[in-house]
Amino acid sequence: MINNKGQAGDRSIDNDESAVIHSLGTLDWSIYGCISDKHVCDEVIITDEQLSHIREKHPEAFDDAIHYVKDVLSEPDYIIRDKRPNTGLVIKRITCEKESILLTLKICTAEDKEGYKNSLITSWKITEKRLDNYLRNKEVIYKRE
Repeated sequence: MINNKGQAGDRSIDNDESAVIHSLGTLDWSIYGCISDKHVCDEVIITDEQLSHIREKHPEAFDDAIHYVKDVLSEPDYIIRDKRPNTGLVIKRITCEKESILLTLKICTAEDKEGYKNSLITSWKITEKRLDNYLRNKEVIYKRE
């Protein structure tokens, strides 16, 4: 599953020693600073609970989200401001699918509990039509040149 994309760990973001997290690498703040300039760490993670959520709620996106997550995070096409604070919708077009992968990314700030990290919350696929709608009607805070 994700172990080939990141290292499995057993550190917790919610002080629950039984929670398992998977490191997805570090964020490039020249890209992700648009979500929040108050970040407290560079690492981005996903928990087993978040993986289960994607598998259950967005099964059509699960395999692609896991396969492409590092590509999406390292070279997003767009970031759209989410309604929740310090959160962005990270989007990358996947050409072989003619769809886009959308990740919800929460940036960890000093207001969060100690030990929290930047976290991938969920993922789903969006059509080109839906992407165009997002780009017209939502606040685009990053666009790849």
